[in-house]
Amino acid sequence: MDHSTHTFARLRPRLHGIAYRMLGSRAEAEEVVQDAWLRWHEADTAALDSSEAWLVTVTTRLSIDRLRAAKAQREQYVGFWLPEPLVEDSPVTPEQLLEKADDLSVAFLTLLERLGPEARAAFLLREVFEADYAEVARVLDKSEEACRQIVSRAKSQLRDARKRHAVPAETQRRLLQGFIEASSRGDFAGLHALLAEDAELIGDGGGKVPSFGRVLEGGRRIAQLYLATHLRHGPAVRWEIAVVNGEWGLLRWVDGQLESVQAVETDGQRIVRIHAQRNPDKLARIAAAWARDAAVTSAPPGSS
Repeated sequence: MDHSTHTFARLRPRLHGIAYRMLGSRAEAEEVVQDAWLRWHEADTAALDSSEAWLVTVTTRLSIDRLRAAKAQREQYVGFWLPEPLVEDSPVTPEQLLEKADDLSVAFLTLLERLGPEARAAFLLREVFEADYAEVARVLDKSEEACRQIVSRAKSQLRDARKRHAVPAETQRRLLQGFIEASSRGDFAGLHALLAEDAELIGDGGGKVPSFGRVLEGGRRIAQLYLATHLRHGPAVRWEIAVVNGEWGLLRWVDGQLESVQAVETDGQRIVRIHAQRNPDKLARIAAAWARDAAVTSAPPGSS
């Protein structure tokens, strides 16, 4: 691997992190990073003062352009638009889980949709990736003072809605395990007890599968919905706990097909909000990865 390729490979996780948080789509983020690689491959890298600054600038500007186009498409989206989730089977450590959840959660990415493309970029660079204002100004081709104002306005827009409960990862996992057990038993009282009275469920079906076109409000109504799924599908429903965008969440299979990825917010005692991604297009990559992992796990020793 030559020096140029090694430099890009070292910075790739940061570039992908910027693009994914900008776009809420893993596939689009990878395309942006690939475009950045092609431009990097054509650039006179020896003449650059800072390879990282150049790549961050290119990646962010490409993401801004993509987000401008995506904003128009999302206005025509059927129902709620939720980001394509990132799913892992487990975190590295509980500390890393909490660190990731603060700026990677589905709730946070959904909240960022309130911001315009440049404001989103400025906010992320400054507040998540800890860039100084000189770097933000260089990326956006604006003055430092203008960037300070953009970030300040973005923080004001997000401040109240961004409040979140600091819940230990193990507490979150226990709540979700209890929720799975109650759902699997068809235990309405158990489900209702685990949901806050003002709990919300937000679903994204993308027009491909049935989903609510509004926020479903109330713990009782949400418990009834999960009970209805149990009554309809019974043992054909399978649950799994996984890390969804940096915090414990739920995967639900129906008849062997991944039906939803559910990002769950709790206050440490009850579930307060569920973001349910049901759009098959946004689940396909996750379903394929889980199928590969299952095949590897079940393969006999020595097989290939």
